[in-house]
Amino acid sequence: MYQAYQLGENVSITLNLLSLGPERKVKCYNRYFINGYVFHTEEYGQSRKTYNNGVRVKGSTYNEFKVKYFGKLKDVIKLQYNSE
Repeated sequence: MYQAYQLGENVSITLNLLSLGPERKVKCYNRYFINGYVFHTEEYGQSRKTYNNGVRVKGSTYNEFKVKYFGKLKDVIKLQYNSE
């Protein structure tokens, strides 16, 4: 952002606000609903009949190889960014 400012480039207000990072307050949850799926944190799911805390994310490395990352959901944290 600072480099764009130095070069005299016009930067949108939204992009400028995003560059400031999230607000300091966050909300924490023990489960997450998305696209018809329910995910539980590992701790919350231990006493449930359905135990869905595994997460897989497709990604790529610095050298553009496709990689799948696997893990268990420990926390669900909602970040809030400033907006216009």
